[in-house]
Amino acid sequence: MKKISKGLVAALIAGAMSFTAMADNYTIGTGSQSGTYYPLGGTLAKIWGETLPDFNMRAEVTAGSVENSIKVATNKQLAGIAMGSVVLKAYNGTEPFPAKMDVAVVSALYPNVVHFMVPANSDIQSIQDLKGKKVSLGAPGSGTRTAAIGILAALGISEDDLKAQSLNYTATTSALANGQIDAGVIVGSLGVGAVTELTLTRDIRMLSFTSDELAKVSEAMPSFQPLEVPAEAYRKVPAFSTPVVWNVLVVNKNADTDLIYSMTKSMFENIEQVRQSIKVTSYTTLENMEKLAGVPLHPGAQKYLDEMK
Repeated sequence: MKKISKGLVAALIAGAMSFTAMADNYTIGTGSQSGTYYPLGGTLAKIWGETLPDFNMRAEVTAGSVENSIKVATNKQLAGIAMGSVVLKAYNGTEPFPAKMDVAVVSALYPNVVHFMVPANSDIQSIQDLKGKKVSLGAPGSGTRTAAIGILAALGISEDDLKAQSLNYTATTSALANGQIDAGVIVGSLGVGAVTELTLTRDIRMLSFTSDELAKVSEAMPSFQPLEVPAEAYRKVPAFSTPVVWNVLVVNKNADTDLIYSMTKSMFENIEQVRQSIKVTSYTTLENMEKLAGVPLHPGAQKYLDEMK
């Protein structure tokens, strides 16, 4: 697939527009079950169901950030977890979105790490070495795919330069382990399950970005900033330099203010319970709520933040 097709985005929007929400029964869009979005969404849904009156929510497996942004903008989901870079594109109506989406942020959650993975004994030593190789860029409709394509484009590499494949987290790690692809991209929290599990059975490396490459990525995609990941963040994986982008909790900008205020308040009042399940939510703080520049907080979330300042 060349980029995320306009047909796929149009189909998601058309399907979403036919949705009619059942009163007090909601979904939160997540991602692959082997990623961080799914358990985080499930934990939040449980907390809201236990603390908000007459509120029922379930976590829904989705293709990830693009799908979640579309579904909240078209009222198919009440909330979704998505990469900030994708939400910014949705808000501005830039590719892969055909028009501006009605999205707003509840809070920034935690930074996502860009993992360009290869077998430890691979002859691929740099991002430029990916040319001509079989590379999984992430599932259609996912933030991983959008990020991977944008990052490569910033470094002068197009999909046509690769033997690109469109696999989700689980399929990517399986294909890499079985030698079916040369490299795979996963954009997820540091310690994301799919990568952690892969390192338990296979020796892998992360491709490290040079300082010049990191600067080019940040210039082209300001949502992405450099991070030095220490050795042994994953088993036997050497230190590497890579871009990171914040994940956010996204809702429709027109969603009920009182409801979003209550959800925001409940999330932060029960954040220690969330952190027991999802360690990376140590970054989910009042101070970090507005980490995604360019997309406003929902009025309900802003009301809660103003009260707490």
